[in-house]
Amino acid sequence: LKKLCDLWDFRGSGVTNMHGSTGDIILLGTTTKQLEEVFWTLTHDMGQDLGGSGSNLRTPSDCLGQSRCEYACYDTNALVYFLTNEYQDELH
Repeated sequence: LKKLCDLWDFRGSGVTNMHGSTGDIILLGTTTKQLEEVFWTLTHDMGQDLGGSGSNLRTPSDCLGQSRCEYACYDTNALVYFLTNEYQDELH
């Protein structure tokens, strides 16, 4: 963990988010030029296996709309329902 934090201090913002329920470590804030360097260091020098959705779309989520917000002016549930059905084959 210290090596990971040191790498992120060097190549990124130094800001991380540890997601307890999933075990994800999220590295926040860097430039595009640094991404390949970070990936190489993690996979080759530190021996980590990095996962991700690749180019697949993530499953969309939305706010609860009018059921929780009296000022909602757009049916977000209908939009997500439509997008999910329209792009079902591309979803991760």
